[in-house]
Amino acid sequence: MTFHQPAPSKTQEPTMHKLASPPAQDIGSGANALFALIEWLCSDECHELDEAGLAFGLGQRLCEIDLPVDRMTLHLMTLHPEIVGRSIAWAPNEPVHIRDREHANITPTFTGSALWRAMSTRETVVARHNDPKDRWQELDTFAGRDLVELIVVPLCNADGPVSAASFGTRRPRGFTPSEQNVIQRIIPSLRNVCELRTLRQTELSLLDTYVGPMTAQRSLAGRIRKNEIETIEAALMLCDLRGFTELSNRLPADRVLELLNHYFDVVVPAITHEGGEILKFMGDAVLAVFPGYDATRSSRSALTAASCILEKLENMAFTDAKLQAGIALHYGEASYGNIGSGRRLDFTVIGPDINLLSRIQGVCGEAGYPLLISAHLVEILSDIPTTSIGTFALKGFKDLKELFYMP
Repeated sequence: MTFHQPAPSKTQEPTMHKLASPPAQDIGSGANALFALIEWLCSDECHELDEAGLAFGLGQRLCEIDLPVDRMTLHLMTLHPEIVGRSIAWAPNEPVHIRDREHANITPTFTGSALWRAMSTRETVVARHNDPKDRWQELDTFAGRDLVELIVVPLCNADGPVSAASFGTRRPRGFTPSEQNVIQRIIPSLRNVCELRTLRQTELSLLDTYVGPMTAQRSLAGRIRKNEIETIEAALMLCDLRGFTELSNRLPADRVLELLNHYFDVVVPAITHEGGEILKFMGDAVLAVFPGYDATRSSRSALTAASCILEKLENMAFTDAKLQAGIALHYGEASYGNIGSGRRLDFTVIGPDINLLSRIQGVCGEAGYPLLISAHLVEILSDIPTTSIGTFALKGFKDLKELFYMP
């Protein structure tokens, strides 16, 4: 995670303990307002809010029950290949600040802080500002706010990573035992709200990561039964890494995997930047679609992505390998749906246009062209300068197919 690192400040040994839950009458005159806050956390209104709305609504209600909170932050952890979690920070009279945290930017200051300790031990941590062993005030969430005391409460889900809620105050004496008990009372309801959001985010992240946004939306919409087919019209791309077998036989497996990831780090962003979606990773090949209502726009996006891939691969230099690709482009229909048996299914695309795309890509390798385009896509992009390389008898197709390249 990326955290701001100002000059070190003095702080106190954090206390780790479970806050007791007192009888309702111990809360004082604000009991009705506290119960109203808990009811709000359980309400449909709260569950319909986005993350900023949740933090704002909770912060405002904490003020209404006279809790001296000068900084309240939700640290929601998730399962994502790049993002470890998200912080949603609220302070009185300020806009809610949301920041995604990357795995690569976790700092020693964070892993030595009260925040990390609460999440890793699943125990509440109370930290003071003058602890020399804990620099929690240097974390960007709390830096420059003159907070005196911080209560960090873990939000333990049924499974998966532990999230946390933190409550900071500037008041010199910190939170009173009664105020700590108020925080303890709202935590079960707050945990449930955050767990639902975290589970939903994890669900979307994992689906997007492993099957792509379009398949994820189909799955969440309930189209997960075998034989459910949907036909889409789109520009189609098949990008294959050339010489992968020779590369695999010549280099160690870990180096091959490293080069393969360098290759995908070029191919995938180029496709997604132009509005395309990866449907399949097939070894060293990528099958992608560029859907849309406008055939010209979709086709142009596919061509732009292909040109970007080839240009970037050409500029990549390794001492032990030269990464080159063969790309086929076509515009047509793809039947998209579930195949498999029983409870083990997979989303895939089938149809004559997918078969044609595969055959065109095969000609790329045989004829030595880095990019070949079908006659249909050339017809759609009539303003693009292309040159015919002739007609080909492609396996499975009765008619000869004319193919084009860009000089």
